[in-house]
Amino acid sequence: MANQPIKKTPIKNQIGGVFVPVRDLEKARQWYNKILGLENGEIYFGHIYTAPMKGSASLLLDTMPKWRKEDKDIPTYQAPFIQFITNDIDASYQFMIDNQVELVTEIEDEFYFVIKDLDGNLLMICKEQA
Repeated sequence: MANQPIKKTPIKNQIGGVFVPVRDLEKARQWYNKILGLENGEIYFGHIYTAPMKGSASLLLDTMPKWRKEDKDIPTYQAPFIQFITNDIDASYQFMIDNQVELVTEIEDEFYFVIKDLDGNLLMICKEQA
């Protein structure tokens, strides 16, 4: 099995976007805009907010009407699934405290910490590698 040739694929080796399940699009939009310093995102189809991020991948807040459970609720990510980058881990941690963001961990290994968004999704804040 080793040395098998890699088969050609029509799928690009590129992330186009990361979907975040949210219950209230407007509240989530305001929260993410405040925490990430975003402006001027777009709302599509009445349930997706595309946040203007640097880099090639988009951050998509989505009420996900097609993926809701029978009780109409939506599951949240219970493990960190996005890594946001910072140049100053201590200032970022204090910023979250100042903005009453729920902290899941303290700063770990002088490198990262984990927070919860308004819907309980876990997000990681990491110090940028030099």
